[in-house]
Amino acid sequence: MIDQARRILKETFGYEDFRLQQEQAITQVLNRKDALVIMPTGGGKSLCYQIPALIFDGLTIVISPLISLMKDQVEQLREYGIDAVYLNSSLRPEVYNFNVRKVQSGKVKMLYVAPETLMMEKTREMLKALNVECFTIDEAHCISEWGHDFRPEYRQIARLRNDFPNAVCLALTATATPRVQDDIKTMLKFDDSEEFISSFDRENLFLKVVDKKDPLNQLLDFLFTRKKQSGIIYCFSRRQVDELAEALEDEGYSVKPYHAGLSDGMRAGNQRAFIKDDVSIVVATIAFGMGINKPNVRFVVHYDMPQNIESYYQQIGRAGRDGLRSDCLLLYGSSDTQKIQYFINKKKDQEKTVAENHLKQLIKYLESLECRRKPLMNYFGETYPKEECGMCDNCLSVDDDVEDLTIQSQQFLSTIVKSGQKFGATHLADVLRGSKAKKVLENEHEKLSTYGIGLEFSKDQWMQISKMLLRQGYISKGEYGELKIENSAKAVLDGSENVFGIMDRSKTSLEGEAVVRTSSEIENEYDEALFDLLRLKRKELADEQDIPPYTIFPDTTLVEMAYFFPQSKENLELLYGVGSVKKEKYGDTFIGVIKNYAAEHGKEEKKKSIAVQARKKTGGEKFEIVGEAFNNGQSIALLAEEHGVKDMTILKHLKDFLDAGNDLRLDGLLEASNLSLRQRDQVMKSFKKKSPLMLRPVYDDLNKTIGYDELRVMQLYYMTQDR
Repeated sequence: MIDQARRILKETFGYEDFRLQQEQAITQVLNRKDALVIMPTGGGKSLCYQIPALIFDGLTIVISPLISLMKDQVEQLREYGIDAVYLNSSLRPEVYNFNVRKVQSGKVKMLYVAPETLMMEKTREMLKALNVECFTIDEAHCISEWGHDFRPEYRQIARLRNDFPNAVCLALTATATPRVQDDIKTMLKFDDSEEFISSFDRENLFLKVVDKKDPLNQLLDFLFTRKKQSGIIYCFSRRQVDELAEALEDEGYSVKPYHAGLSDGMRAGNQRAFIKDDVSIVVATIAFGMGINKPNVRFVVHYDMPQNIESYYQQIGRAGRDGLRSDCLLLYGSSDTQKIQYFINKKKDQEKTVAENHLKQLIKYLESLECRRKPLMNYFGETYPKEECGMCDNCLSVDDDVEDLTIQSQQFLSTIVKSGQKFGATHLADVLRGSKAKKVLENEHEKLSTYGIGLEFSKDQWMQISKMLLRQGYISKGEYGELKIENSAKAVLDGSENVFGIMDRSKTSLEGEAVVRTSSEIENEYDEALFDLLRLKRKELADEQDIPPYTIFPDTTLVEMAYFFPQSKENLELLYGVGSVKKEKYGDTFIGVIKNYAAEHGKEEKKKSIAVQARKKTGGEKFEIVGEAFNNGQSIALLAEEHGVKDMTILKHLKDFLDAGNDLRLDGLLEASNLSLRQRDQVMKSFKKKSPLMLRPVYDDLNKTIGYDELRVMQLYYMTQDR
């Protein structure tokens, strides 16, 4: 049966290969064995039940928590030529009854229902007369009290298994800690089931956390280069949503608000406008997003802190579902932490304990200095295998921004000690700046030896020093915000340890290096003008049918069209997401646009054999191609010319190749260096003394006489030799 599943994958859905653990999970379901499937948002969970549903003779029931999700998925399935319906309270009586009759006729392969609808007596009676072969529980984490989105009605679903003992059960979720996973299996009585847990890593998401300083202007700086992009901005309160949406509209952005305070009609209308690309940005509370399957969301911004890591992970998971590079920005301010703590204090017993643990884990992630994927993956019980991901702010922190802040750190730490470890950062900054504030004078802190010694730094800069010392674990915060010295600070105070850090973590620009390190050749070199024309045609067709544009083709497909310039429907079908149904339905229209553009601009079609090969080689692992080619004897200069990039970009790929655990040949590396033998020896000695992991200390150790490009060459040589 798995051969039949592969044919459906290609012919119906237009995909060449299964992803992650889709094939294993589908095999399990086809063998009528229960399964818990955990895949990252956008990882292709839906295919794990949709393909078996097309193979089974009977009905597959999909239990989904949100009306918008059901409608969205049914529309997509119909575009693939698959008959599916949904039943929920949003339908008019005549439509509801029509859908019931379709289900009873046996023509429908998939029925989407809300848990409340499923538990209604009339629904259960209807289903008893049918051949139900599979129960699929989407967003299965809702069944667990230990999850972030517990829904009591989900607990009742397990009872239905007694009504349909021969139906296989499949539970799907993207956000489940090991404890939640165990709870799901216990509640659904998955005694003999298997787990299919894929990596929680979404490689195409760039993760960045910045200190919240001037949030509106920080957001506007971020959006400035994203005028045409689709994105979601999350806020803590309804009021904040309304104010921010209005401010962005005043700045000329296409934006709508979304929160529970709006009427049902307005919420539905705003969400629909976003899904149909009539609006670019939605500003929303957490009420928005579950089940949103819009694949071309290019950014998710947390204007305020989320309440826990599961919510954060689920929300950023709404970006980049098409696999293209997408950005996730979080503005982190201490006042947000206090708001969340305020609401936690209103909870009781176990609920309060769970919420406090969630907040603690979130802060640990936000203040981490290591690769962001390490604590994020660890939270879900997974060990991230690399030292650097190349797709987060911590991994791509520019060495030029790293400063030696030892003296300022000593001054701040000394002030904490001398003032008795009883005061917060604002008061300590006042002391260091020689303020005559009432609180300073009342406590006679003008008599401290550190009083007034920090005038070269502004108050805001001293606050940044405080945050940096907190992040690095030299100090901690007490119950009332007072700062206390940790044991690790003693080495700084006695001069035996230096402190390096980045003073300003409030910049929202995202490093261009990440694009070079993660984008595929197709993503970097497609024809943007043709892509825009194809997007306009897709929107026109979608509006005619009143469906979301991405249900016709996702952006990934349009990008490939704009790269390969297919001139026939047969070659079009080779591209990502083009199955036989869509080829026949839309092929001529899109081929017409491509042919006209190609003729006007002198573009030629890339051969289909090249297309397949290129697709296989551009899955975000370009460093492997570069590393293997280098090990096979190609020079850095030749690789740079072949890929149309600078030598430094090839060096970055080679470092990624090395970091991934591969060996790298030594000869050939130094060809990229212009240093003399004496200078190389100086650099190697400095790396041995200062460590090769950060370049700034080595740069300073060499009195800033050797530039960063040369240091990067030598860093790679040193680390390769050290293997």
